[in-house]
Amino acid sequence: MTPNPYNTDLDRTPANFQPLTPLTFLERAASVFPDHTAIIHGPLRRSYADFYARSRRLASALAQTGLTRGDTVSALLANTPAMLECHYGVPMCGAVLHSINTRLDAAIIAFQLDHANSRLIIADREFMPLLQEALALARVKPILIQYDDAEYTAPQTETEAQDYEAFLAQGDPAFAWLMPEDEWDAISINYTSGTTGDPKGVVSHHRGAYLLAQGNALTASMPKHAVYLWTLPMFHCNGWCFPWTLSAIIGTHVCLRQVRAEPIWNALADDRVTHLCGAPIVMSLMISAPETVKRALDHTVQFFTAAAPPPEKLLADMQAAGFAVTHLYGLTETYGPAVVNDWHESWSDLPPARQAALKSRQGVRYLPLEQLDVLDPETMLPVPRDGQTMGEVMFRGNVVMKGYFRNPKATAEAFSGGWFHSGDLGVMHPDGYIQLKDRSKDVIISGGENISSIEVEEALYRHPAVAVVAVVAMPHEKWGETPCAFIELAPGHAADAAALRAWCRQELAAYKVPGRFVFTAIPRTSTGKIQKFVLRETAKTLPDDASL
Repeated sequence: MTPNPYNTDLDRTPANFQPLTPLTFLERAASVFPDHTAIIHGPLRRSYADFYARSRRLASALAQTGLTRGDTVSALLANTPAMLECHYGVPMCGAVLHSINTRLDAAIIAFQLDHANSRLIIADREFMPLLQEALALARVKPILIQYDDAEYTAPQTETEAQDYEAFLAQGDPAFAWLMPEDEWDAISINYTSGTTGDPKGVVSHHRGAYLLAQGNALTASMPKHAVYLWTLPMFHCNGWCFPWTLSAIIGTHVCLRQVRAEPIWNALADDRVTHLCGAPIVMSLMISAPETVKRALDHTVQFFTAAAPPPEKLLADMQAAGFAVTHLYGLTETYGPAVVNDWHESWSDLPPARQAALKSRQGVRYLPLEQLDVLDPETMLPVPRDGQTMGEVMFRGNVVMKGYFRNPKATAEAFSGGWFHSGDLGVMHPDGYIQLKDRSKDVIISGGENISSIEVEEALYRHPAVAVVAVVAMPHEKWGETPCAFIELAPGHAADAAALRAWCRQELAAYKVPGRFVFTAIPRTSTGKIQKFVLRETAKTLPDDASL
């Protein structure tokens, strides 16, 4: 091979090459717009200068505990200023941020803490009892830091954890924070829902976070000083990288401890929110609010949604209320959304039903994603672009995870053939837009939360009256989807829906409990395999009293 002459005597040096990291976004915002409001939380207003100084204090305080590159810091926090500070302060000391889903049960949290070898945990006072329960099951014994949010007004309880503000006070606001040694260094670890076996730890790097954070701004057409409302949990894929996006555009974070209609509408009107993200349930919550709660908006608000496609009526109601809704798609393994349903202006002239059909498609790749396709997983060839032939949705690019932490087998399987295998089945339309048709792992998406049908089935199988169970997604007006359990009872045993629901509440997180229980013969193939596609169709037609 002939040497490339442009590579001769032209090397990478500190002058012409620096590792990409979203941490520089905050440094720039604080130096260029130090007085601009970075964070709003209730009556709190915090400037970019303060945001940067507090993040550096956190990094300094963490370093003083002995934390160093590659150590794990866990966060069990609501959408509060502390969670934003963790997204900068933790990686600024070289550590890796582990954001924990606050809706999980103690056993799964314990597994994550052990698997990630958590050295320190920053937890909201509200979630401290849950954390204590998890730590009683865990092997690790991390340092505990408790965050007291002024918006959480429940009575104080005794704890041995250090106070977050006191911990920050130990840190240096001028701390010389650490750039990553390599942009491939891990910035965060987020755990999947564990659709088969234990949850997998998805490792993200600084380069991918940098690129997707900018990709969000470009995809969402976010202008400088946009105002973003935190209806999306920051523990979901690091808030889809928006904690870093907002610093890149010198925007304003409006924190929201609880997703409730009244504070959402107040923030939209009073803080002039321009963008927010969330599952369709958030839209339903807003639209179904009493008229006394809703506020008139004098500007269009961009709403980005994932999970199940919103119903046509909900989309129409959102548009009438002043919202432009865009459908996104992605996975934890792609840093959040890496696919967008880019809207063509000409589509707005089509009948509402046709518009709703187009909006239900997942779309095309984000700018920082190099390749997106629907392939036959056996041949690894693209399926016909006919909108009918199913294949597996696959990704390639810099916004795909490093891999699964301490799980080389799962990593190799996910990357086989040189593509990331999403496990989602879909079609490719003639215009290049993909649309999901099924989920090969039978994941149920309820209110934006992934629920493993296998996990629910295993819980029900532990009940002595259950002989055979199959759990599938059932459409739900509020949550998008909920689990529906089809049950065959064991001979000589009896159980009703109420009994099995009570059993599941003891075994599972509340949002994973099936909404309906159907006692029936479960359809099987000639080889005895349960026909879940038949059950999914049945679940769509069940009467309201199907679980009784």
